Amino acid sequence: MSTFTEVLSVIGFVIRALGFALLGFALGRFTLDSYAKAAWQVQIALAVGFFGLLVGLTNYSSPGSMGMFALGAGAAMLMSAMRKKEEDSSSGEAGKK
Repeated sequence: MSTFTEVLSVIGFVIRALGFALLGFALGRFTLDSYAKAAWQVQIALAVGFFGLLVGLTNYSSPGSMGMFALGAGAAMLMSAMRKKEEDSSSGEAGKK
């Protein structure tokens, strides 16, 4: 029975890590997409809320969970940066035609 609980424990750690990666990606994407369209008061609230969540997760979650959250948020930031470059290059080509 001990082996069975160890297997379930490992599966639980993997699911938790994937969940935190998904949460980091979703919150990073939401924050970055909403930040550009919002008034300055909302921009401050988004930044403080996101970084407050980072501080809370650092203090209260496991290092693996926090790392996966950071990887998910970093992936959202990289995707946001790449999308803007593609939009800029496609709008430049449309202006030439």
